[in-house]
Parts: sequence; structure tokens; C-alpha cells
Amino acid sequence: MEHTPPNSAAKFDASRAGEYGRQSRIALAGYEACHELAACVLAASLGNNLPAHILVVGVGGTAQEIISLSALEPTWRFVAVDPSPPMLDTAAEHLKANGLLERTQLLLGTVDDLPADATYDAATLIGVLHHVPGDEPKMNLLRSIQTRLKSGAPLIVAANHYAYASQPFLLKVWGERWRQQGATPDEVKAKLGKILQGADPPHSEAAIQHLLHDAGFGDCLRFFSSLFWGAWVTYKAP
Repeated sequence: MEHTPPNSAAKFDASRAGEYGRQSRIALAGYEACHELAACVLAASLGNNLPAHILVVGVGGTAQEIISLSALEPTWRFVAVDPSPPMLDTAAEHLKANGLLERTQLLLGTVDDLPADATYDAATLIGVLHHVPGDEPKMNLLRSIQTRLKSGAPLIVAANHYAYASQPFLLKVWGERWRQQGATPDEVKAKLGKILQGADPPHSEAAIQHLLHDAGFGDCLRFFSSLFWGAWVTYKAP
């Protein structure tokens, strides 16, 4: 799901947690493919069949990051944070169903609640950044992750980018995606209205790169794209 500041986490209540798995797969065409490629990117960065300690920021909802990563690399272990109790509970259910609870430490809270001296081999931030309001809070989140990564460690960032209203054709396509999955015209209108009011995505790929540079990461490389969504890998600067 999303790791968001406390004032944003409130919108991920029990009702949203219950529908998150289905809704996210409609909103992001290629949901599984994005997570599978993220696992491949991290494996290519860290090496095969080597132990690694992975920080998962915003695990709530589906825990798909851990499910995909663990399927490829069975020796990896995870520390996963999320500030929404219902979303974290839903993630725990998915991890239990996949036999992954023993490999995962779940924490209700944010990255700042982790020990300051904790270090990780890699981190993921998937479906998060567009739910964090404002550039400064986005930067603070990225810096909190950066300080807990080993030198040169990879970070996967995946989020919506573009100001939604600046891309009317993509919004129209997004509406057709919902209609394709059975939504009525009124439901499509309601969903798009909720999207326009409920998130603050970075306005471009360049804006994401700027945030990463200022937080102490190097250049990012995009490895997945779907309408407003993009996924990138970057590395902590030495």
C-alpha cells in the first residue's frame, strides 16, 4: 500500500483496506508485472541467492512487494512499516496466507519510528509518494529512508506522477480502464473525482529525480510505466 504521514494515513480506513487489493489492480494496469519487475531489479542489484535485509515502506493492503520479492529470493528478510492499522492488518493476513510472517517484521508507524542505527541492504517505496502531500514531506520521507540504507543500496520508487488535471487524455483513458472493469458512468465519474481530490503526485519524472537527488540518491532509471504510474530504481549515493 502506502506509507503516508499520519494526516494522510487516516484515509486508509477499514473499508478502503478491504477493497484495496482489487481497486489497486484496476487503477494500475500491470500491477503484478510492476511488482515482479521490481523484484527482478532488486535481485539484479543485490545478487542472486545472497541474504539481504529489505525495508518495505508502505506494506499495507496487499503486501505484494514482499510476496513478489520472497518468491524470487528465498533468503531475503523484511522489515515493513505502515501507519494505517487496517492496512497493516490486511497485509499481515496476506503474509500469513503466503507463509511469510516468519520472514517479516511488521511495524505500525513510519520510517522515523525505526531505530536510527538500523541499516538495510535495499528498500521499496511503492504506491506511496503520490499520497504524501507537499514536496517537503516527500523529501523528508525519502531522506528518512536514505539514512537507513547502506552506501550504494538500491531503492525502488513506484508512484503516480504528473498533476492529474494536466493530463486530461490520460484521465479519460483511466476512466475507460474502470469502465472496462465493469464500472458504470456514474461510478467512473465518482472515482475520477476522488482521485483528483485525494492525492498529490510529483508533477513529472524530472520532479521525482529532483526529490531523489536532494535526498541523497543518484540518478533514477525507469523500468515500468502505466498511464500516470512509473517505477524507478535509484541508489544511495556513496
